Amino acid sequence: MSEDRKMLEPMATVVSIALRVLLALVTLGVVFRTVHGGWGGGLVCMTDDSMSGSTGAERFFPEKGVSVDTIPHYCADSPSMSLHLMDEFSTLPSAVLLIGGLFLLHQLLKGAARDGIYTTRTASRMRVLGWWLLAGSVVAELIESNLKAAVLAELTTVETFSAASWLEMWSTPYLLILTGLGLLTFARITSAGAAMREDLEGVV
Repeated sequence: MSEDRKMLEPMATVVSIALRVLLALVTLGVVFRTVHGGWGGGLVCMTDDSMSGSTGAERFFPEKGVSVDTIPHYCADSPSMSLHLMDEFSTLPSAVLLIGGLFLLHQLLKGAARDGIYTTRTASRMRVLGWWLLAGSVVAELIESNLKAAVLAELTTVETFSAASWLEMWSTPYLLILTGLGLLTFARITSAGAAMREDLEGVV
C-alpha cells in the first residue's frame, strides 16, 4: 500500500495538520471563554441585508456619478440570555460541519493509505463524507438562517420571524452541495473499480 500512500500526499498530511490545529483552536477558545466568562456576554448584532436605502453621498466621498446605499446593522447593548443563545447557535452548525468534514476526510485518507484506494472500504468512507457535505450543508444553512431570522426579529420592530424572513437569510451552499454530489459519484466509481479489481485477482 506504499504506492497508494504516496498518491495521497501531500493532501493526507495537510488535512491531518489542519484537523489538529482546528481542534486545538476550538478547545482553547472554549477554555478561554469559560475561564473569562465569555459566554452570554457582549453585544448581539445582526445586519438586515433585505433593507437598504440611499444616504447622503457627501459622507462617504464616492466618485462622481456613484450612488451610496446604507444597510441597517442592529446591535443590542444588553441582550437577554435567550438572544445570546440564539446568536451563539447561529454559527455553530457551520463549525460542526467543518470539523466533522475534516475528520471524515482525515479518516478517508488514512483508511485509503492503509487499505488501498480502490477498495470497498474506501468507497464507503467516501460515500459517508459525500452525504455529510451534501445533507449537512443544507441542514446547517437551514438552522442558521432560521436562527438569524429569529435574532433579527428580536432586534427590530420592522421584521417578524416568518418563512419570508428566514428565506431572506437563506444562502444556498452550492459549492458544498456540488462537492458532496461529486464525492458520491466518485464513491460509485471507486466501488466499481474495487469490484473489477477483485474479479481480476480472482481470475489470476
